[in-house]
Amino acid sequence: MATQARTKLDWRIEPCGPVLGAELGGVEIGDAVDPEVAAELRALLTRYKVLFLRDLDLSHEQHLALGRVFGPLEGHPVIAHVPGYPEILDIRGSEGRVSDAASDRAFRALDKWHSDVTFRARPSFGAVLRARELPPIGGDTLWVDAAAAYEGLSDAVKARIAGRTATHDLLHDFGDRIAPERRAAMAAEFPPQHHPIARGHPETGEHVLFVNASFTSRIDGLDDAESTELLRHLLDQFKVPEYQIRFRWTPNAVAIWDNRCTQHYPVADYWPAKRRMERVTIAGESVLA
Repeated sequence: MATQARTKLDWRIEPCGPVLGAELGGVEIGDAVDPEVAAELRALLTRYKVLFLRDLDLSHEQHLALGRVFGPLEGHPVIAHVPGYPEILDIRGSEGRVSDAASDRAFRALDKWHSDVTFRARPSFGAVLRARELPPIGGDTLWVDAAAAYEGLSDAVKARIAGRTATHDLLHDFGDRIAPERRAAMAAEFPPQHHPIARGHPETGEHVLFVNASFTSRIDGLDDAESTELLRHLLDQFKVPEYQIRFRWTPNAVAIWDNRCTQHYPVADYWPAKRRMERVTIAGESVLA
């Protein structure tokens, strides 16, 4: 693993693992982000795929400004937002959904490796997530390198998925969280999308495995049995520890990630404590093979 380094802005860089992730020290964010700071953050995100910054007591305006370093922001059709700030998602964990051991088990079942909003025609570029309220222990988040997951496939599987697409469906994950009377309208507004299974990263040129357990419902062009078998094999690649990092949150910590080449997993191991996060989502582009 690389040792600690410094940027030209005298930020400290501590890599989190051999394949992805870096914790930055010395970064300050104001109401407007200096162009040199913005350029350095963009370059570091391209290199490390996930960045972590601690002790950033951001205002809502500063959080928005940090997100806009990477592009325009977008809201979410299902997750609630902070009052008065439609681009800041109010992500609450077990609160309101878990009251006993049985409901805790059901809540934990919702957590899985995923990329955000791949049910969109243009899935997000990435996100900036900050900790607002944390449990005394637990509630970590893991990230995995989807390019490493692709590279780990056998040549036979790479050939099998070359040029093939998969279906990504909003209702596959959020169906139970949308009121029954709204599901048809939501499905019409966000119809299933067919994205390449192996996408190209538009900046690095890496091949990325682009299926996820939350929104990918099937492999296109295969019968049900073949689709289930192949999709299960592909999703298992994200469970390989060598491709992962794990982040322990601290008050006012911030994570910035590239949603195009990573997946993440929020660990639901903290009930009856509370965990509240706020996220801005950076709008993306069409997925190209």
